[in-house]
Parts: sequence; C-alpha cells; structure tokens
Amino acid sequence: MLCGDKVLKRIHSEFVKTVKISVIRGLLDDLLQQKVFSTDDKYSVMETGKIKTDMARFLIDMVIRKGERASRIMIESMMKRDPDLCPTLGLIASPAGVGELLP
Repeated sequence: MLCGDKVLKRIHSEFVKTVKISVIRGLLDDLLQQKVFSTDDKYSVMETGKIKTDMARFLIDMVIRKGERASRIMIESMMKRDPDLCPTLGLIASPAGVGELLP
C-alpha cells in the first residue's frame, strides 16, 4: 500500500478538477476536528475559495505538507464524504478503511 501523502500526490490533479466545494468544506471541518488543521489553517484555505480549484489545490497541498497522518485522515474523510468521487480518483477502501489506489 502506498503512503497517504504519495496517494494524495498521485490523485492531486484529478482531485483539484473534480472535488465539490461542499466536500472541501466538510474535509476542512474533519481536519480541524482531528487536530490536523488549526482554525487559522482552515480559514487560510477558505480565503482562497473564490475559485474552487484554487481552494482544492491549496487544501491538498497543505495536507501533503503536513505528512502521512494528515494525508490518511484526509483520504478517510474523502471516502466518507464523497464515496462517488473516490473511484473517479482511483481510490478504493482497504480492509483497514484507508484508501488505496486502484492499479
């Protein structure tokens, strides 16, 4: 299985193009609740929100920079919040519940 940050790097472009704004907001809430993001981090992403793709790009880049734990939490949250998006991104649920990439 690939590391979470490597998974996010691989799906980066497709995520930025296809994620919905409502999912981005939900991911921000989840990342804040899991103490991956501070309130300032959340608002930094939201301030880029005039253009959805900029907001999505800023979010995924910030999570990748925060490392493996943050990346896994984001992947798990994506799978819960938008299960239809995950196959589009090539993500499947693993037995542990963490996303894996389809071959």
